[in-house]
Amino acid sequence: MKFCSACGSADIALSVPEGDHRERYVCGACKTVHYKNPLIVCGVVPVYGDKVMLCKRGIEPRYGKWTLPAGFMENKESVEEGAQRELFEESQATVTLGPLLAVLSVPYISQVHMMYVGQMSEPTYAVTPESTEINLYRESEIPWDELAFRTVKVTLEHYFACRKAGAFVVKCDSLS
Repeated sequence: MKFCSACGSADIALSVPEGDHRERYVCGACKTVHYKNPLIVCGVVPVYGDKVMLCKRGIEPRYGKWTLPAGFMENKESVEEGAQRELFEESQATVTLGPLLAVLSVPYISQVHMMYVGQMSEPTYAVTPESTEINLYRESEIPWDELAFRTVKVTLEHYFACRKAGAFVVKCDSLS
């Protein structure tokens, strides 16, 4: 951090603010404490029949790898709205949003991933600047070795386990 977002001063230093226990950027001029908190990633496991939709990433990181539609939540939107928006941005698809499936903490990159199940009424989707290819896969067809992120693998494994069990429960886990 080079400048205070409150007053514009360059007098910014890492210190432990009074009453706190962690180092934070503090403005020496106006005393504003700048908190850096984890980012929320929201997404969907889009389901059509016995298949799930995966997108081949058209952007970094992990360009060319398969992923579930997901991305960073925006200010002033709910997690559900963010999941639906990311799905549409990456695939032009829409779903009826179902249950929350997974809450995955990823502390080493300061993120929390919240993934929902979503039912597609039709297999309608299209490539976008964010996705170079989109396919529907049965569990046995998923390119497991070509998945972009561990969170995608964990989410898909949990989805298929819940589907087999006949009940969806939220998986809360921390990935290190």
